[in-house]
Amino acid sequence: AMDTRLLEALYWKGVPVYDMGSNMMTVDAGWGSPAFHKMGREKVFLINALLPFGYELLVCDTDMVWLKNPLPYIARFPEADILTSSDQLIPTVTDESLEIWDQVSGAFNIGIFHWRPTDPAKKLAKEWKNLLLSDEKIWDQNGFNELVRKVYGPAVKGGNGLVYTFDRTLKLGILPASIFCSGHTYFVQAQYHQLRLQPYAVHTTFQYGGTEGKRHRLREGMIFYDLPEYYDTPGGFLSFKQHIPKSLLLDGEHTVKTHFSLVNYQMKQIRTALAIATLLNRTLVMPPLWCRLDRLWYGHPGVLDGTLSRQPFLCPLDHVFEVNVMLSERPEEEFGPKIDFREYSFFDNPLLPKQVKESWLEVQLCEEGSKNCNVSSQPKTGVFSVPKHSSEEMV
Repeated sequence: AMDTRLLEALYWKGVPVYDMGSNMMTVDAGWGSPAFHKMGREKVFLINALLPFGYELLVCDTDMVWLKNPLPYIARFPEADILTSSDQLIPTVTDESLEIWDQVSGAFNIGIFHWRPTDPAKKLAKEWKNLLLSDEKIWDQNGFNELVRKVYGPAVKGGNGLVYTFDRTLKLGILPASIFCSGHTYFVQAQYHQLRLQPYAVHTTFQYGGTEGKRHRLREGMIFYDLPEYYDTPGGFLSFKQHIPKSLLLDGEHTVKTHFSLVNYQMKQIRTALAIATLLNRTLVMPPLWCRLDRLWYGHPGVLDGTLSRQPFLCPLDHVFEVNVMLSERPEEEFGPKIDFREYSFFDNPLLPKQVKESWLEVQLCEEGSKNCNVSSQPKTGVFSVPKHSSEEMV
């Protein structure tokens, strides 16, 4: 454990743990910050400390989730010194084979990788540590990529997708991004679903809301554990069924203009729902969001050629909203009362209590003066009719 808080929490839960003596702070280490670089170096120190004892190491970042036991998969490649995940977005295989090494253009991502205690692996770990110690500004992942790619090829004969790298003796395998997923291949492309595969892991990369945005993505995928009070908040919940005209969703070419027309139409409905949630002191359950174009931090043509991205596609909330800002504490006198919200998949989550699922009231808009369009004679459960254009007081 890199900090005392985590050390104590794991210890009292009976999880084997030891103090790395890192003295890390428990606050979010923003990408590229001194704390971020220190955290990365601690991982490299740990690898160097444990490999000499003869242990195989399965190393992963804390912003990822294991969906299946990966050890049987790893055992398929006993000759591999290292198996690493990557930022590859274009699939090079359509099954559970390793990525085709000479078709991989994405960086190796050290958020998920497996080490065997072989001499080439130990040599790489030592050189990696020395490289990082020589320059405090080097990102640990860049250092790993730089060393591994000093030599890249040829393929290991009969190696089942392995390639010689680093010093011409280290055998590397690149885990398929369709089942050892990035935040893009899982949440945007859903490669595993399109290829009919079962994913082993998802790493919340390619997202835009910091730690809060990562948690929200995992919640959207129903793979984040929340305490019971998250699912039964005081005041209750509010959800609504979005209406999106076919013309906005499907008609015309996928351009910046048609993308923003679609997104802005949805944002206006969400704005109204947020206002109603504030009036009723309820937590808004966000609707599914649809996008025509991808969101990336570099210039791109809308969707990347060769990927399995569909248009339109169900996009994560952080593609449209600044999730970390929405969840931050802001002065109420300047920004108004905080509005809590939940992910669009909230009511589908098996952790949602039965009493919450069964306690609901459907509100329908009606024409004022029409039959049963009378707020004063409405039931407390079932279907509730409210006149269109009702005032704040009536709501």
